[in-house]
Amino acid sequence: MRDLEQIPALIGEIYDAALKPSLWSSVLVKLGNFVGGSAASLYSKDAKSLSGAVFHYGGDIDPHYTHLYFTKYVKFDPFTSAHVMADIEQPICVADVMPFDEFRKMRIYEEWVQPQGWVDCLTTPLDKTATGAALFSVFRREEHGPADDAARARMRQIVPHVRRAALIGRAMEQKSAEADTFADTLDGLSAGMFLVDGTGRILHANASGRALLADGAVLRAQGDRLLATNGDAAQALSDIFTGAGQGDALANTKGIAVPLTGRDGERYVSHVLPLTAGARRRAGANHAAVAAVFVRKASIEAPSPPETIARHYSLTPTELRVLLVNVEVGGVAETADALGIAAATVKTHLHRVFGKTGVNRQADLVKLVAGFANPLLA
Repeated sequence: MRDLEQIPALIGEIYDAALKPSLWSSVLVKLGNFVGGSAASLYSKDAKSLSGAVFHYGGDIDPHYTHLYFTKYVKFDPFTSAHVMADIEQPICVADVMPFDEFRKMRIYEEWVQPQGWVDCLTTPLDKTATGAALFSVFRREEHGPADDAARARMRQIVPHVRRAALIGRAMEQKSAEADTFADTLDGLSAGMFLVDGTGRILHANASGRALLADGAVLRAQGDRLLATNGDAAQALSDIFTGAGQGDALANTKGIAVPLTGRDGERYVSHVLPLTAGARRRAGANHAAVAAVFVRKASIEAPSPPETIARHYSLTPTELRVLLVNVEVGGVAETADALGIAAATVKTHLHRVFGKTGVNRQADLVKLVAGFANPLLA
């Protein structure tokens, strides 16, 4: 019951952060506590370059250890491939990748995880590219214990809203979101954007939004009302606009993301940001708007080469990681050193990889991985 009471307020603060990024730090502290952890972070990782960056964090995260992670320990992290391969909005933790006993013997645990007092990390992808992902993580200390079903359930309740807020925030990146210049800010976005009232009447549209209306394939204006060309989507948007006057209550029950399909079959997605609650009230009040609607073409989430290999041969995340590192650095000893695990463990995983892929030499593994390389990404 306590969780249910917290959710509406949390959702409101998440969407406030979409317009005011300085709020993310305090919001992430609350999200970490809600899920059951001591810290939370929004960041990105790339499985090919073994690089990344932190966008926002809140809680007991030490910037020194963050720097160490991306400069040294990311190459030892057995979870990078698992994070990139995971489904969007689906949380994973240590137990989904390997046994805890095996994890605690690894170099990254002994030198990076344990000194911070952490024991587990619940992570979900918010968006993906061919080789990387934008991620939301909640870090758990010894007193919290490993992530359990209750923590996963709480994560699933909030992560759709975190994802929408992050996507909207990214669309507005490097733009001013002050209320008195809100319309000017939105005019510079590449995504189509509309400010609407409770009936769906268009109060303001940016250049990209006007272009979508002129094209008429996915959106149209009936009189001055914003409508989707698809009947089901049109009704869904209408319901959201009507409910937006209630603030963030509708976001918790129906959600505010609506998939759109144009007459030519092209897929778009719309994200609706209520403007009648929290710090967003001022932005909407200047235009009598109850919501801002962001519309962009849906990206095709092409699987990365590592993801394709794993699915093709039914490799576990750990087996995939051992395979990729072994191909990169060579022998068993070198792979064990790079991953911070025992040589015997590497041999066990390689034996399973050889069995699943049907090859029996390291040189054949190199050829196998090279065969999955995408020439468009080279």
